[in-house]
Amino acid sequence: MTAKEIIIALMIHLIIPILGLFYFLRLKNQMKNENIENPPVKELFLIFATYGGLLLVLLTTLLWKWSGLASLGIFYLIFGAPIVMGIISNKYKHSRMISKYHNCVFITGISYFAIAPITFFILFLVSKN
Repeated sequence: MTAKEIIIALMIHLIIPILGLFYFLRLKNQMKNENIENPPVKELFLIFATYGGLLLVLLTTLLWKWSGLASLGIFYLIFGAPIVMGIISNKYKHSRMISKYHNCVFITGISYFAIAPITFFILFLVSKN
């Protein structure tokens, strides 16, 4: 394995997930410091995991080698994530005025239904070549 391949593998499988986890924890602490009523911590974690998975599948397709784990990720993104994001969007449909975090959870939940198909279409076009 070359140095370039090692750097790409570390970026995709280690650095990006760690950065996502740190950003999630930062938002969680920010909500705690702002005394947000009923903070959407669990939902925010699921959103981070879903969009992070989408990013990892995208980067794997573009820069790395497809694997069984990538196949499991795409399976979740196609079949599981729409259910999860739909539940989150429906749950926060009426409570999005509580805080900017609640509104952001609603928007990112509903946006998945546009972002994911576009991403899958791009991946299909790229992988076809």
